[in-house]
Amino acid sequence: MTFGDYRLMYHEGTPQLSLKKIYGERAKVPGALIVDGGSGYCKFGWSKYSRPSGRSATFLEFGNIEAPMYTRLRHFYSTLYGRMQVKYTSQPIVVSVPICHYDDTESAKASRRQLKEAIHSALFDLNVPAVCAVNQATLALYAARRTSGIVVNIGFHQTSIVPILHGKVMRKVGVEVVGMGALKLTGFLREQLQQRNIYFESLYTVRELKENLCYVAIDYEAELSKDTEESYELPREGVFTLSKERFQTGEILFQPRIAGVRAMGLHQAVALCMEHCHEAELIGDDSWFKTVVLCGGSACLRGLPERLEMELRAHLPSYISNGIRVTPPPYGVDSAWHGARLISNVSDLLSLPLHNMQTILVDLGTAEYPQNSQDTGVKLFQLSNFPGAWCITRKQYKRKQRSKHLTTSFLKLS
Repeated sequence: MTFGDYRLMYHEGTPQLSLKKIYGERAKVPGALIVDGGSGYCKFGWSKYSRPSGRSATFLEFGNIEAPMYTRLRHFYSTLYGRMQVKYTSQPIVVSVPICHYDDTESAKASRRQLKEAIHSALFDLNVPAVCAVNQATLALYAARRTSGIVVNIGFHQTSIVPILHGKVMRKVGVEVVGMGALKLTGFLREQLQQRNIYFESLYTVRELKENLCYVAIDYEAELSKDTEESYELPREGVFTLSKERFQTGEILFQPRIAGVRAMGLHQAVALCMEHCHEAELIGDDSWFKTVVLCGGSACLRGLPERLEMELRAHLPSYISNGIRVTPPPYGVDSAWHGARLISNVSDLLSLPLHNMQTILVDLGTAEYPQNSQDTGVKLFQLSNFPGAWCITRKQYKRKQRSKHLTTSFLKLS
């Protein structure tokens, strides 16, 4: 068992399933596959392990960029199944859905449905028994043992600020997007080093230097007058020494103009999102959006949580800023994967006759999850409309497709 124990509860009037029954059924389930396909790198592995089994650059596995989405997705998933040497029909799969199509407009909703439909089609045509597709930001939030808060995802090309309430993305409140991500940070570091006549054949080398030497200064102006020189040795590449580049790289998150980018600073975008959450008055207690969870490889830069929290407190009025807490990625670059791992231990229960359930309350043990948060004991997750909201079996999908086909045929006849 990965976690301590699970308590499943029904709505009033529905019989309760005993723990003994759950343990007995779970022992028959071998686990689920997890694929966190980020915009830059994908992580894949088994839910029974504590970390991903492998990772690779997403574009290398995604096939011909000019091919239809379905074809690319099928190639992507079949490649990963091949790498893991597992049969398509053997285990359910938990897939992270990229943070895209942010708006609450009808066209954005349609695009999100099309993406999810393409994921389901590609996997069920491979005869996968069950699919659980969840938004990456939600998974990162769950990894931090939260169901509500704001997730700041520094992706490969852009940064997304995503408000989430009880596991649901609040698109009507507004998802903020900053047109700058990890690739821009890496490129900016390369530009600075080229000014010192240091050139690289590959961005991967620059990325290694960024991840091992760069940080975010609490006080940028004060840092300029300090001796910040430090060296790092890369195998087969040699020793590299960086100085001011170490903190100037991360500074473009707060001052994009340094890199020639016309965009809001990270703190300004998060503050705007918080103001919208406060004005929306979705629930009586507005503390739900004051937990900010960082996500993404570049979000692991040392000093980023402290700097962002400081800037937010300075930028926002006290009635909003009081109680703000910015937390680093709980599992580093693998935070979304670990959130999916958490969900997979619930999605395995798709093999049980629980599909008429409206709400599941999952009482997660604290054996493996960090206890340095404000939560004590166990954290109670309410997963509304589970598994229907996220998960679907092959049988359910085929039935849904037949129903859709019959409806379309009827409309054409009428």
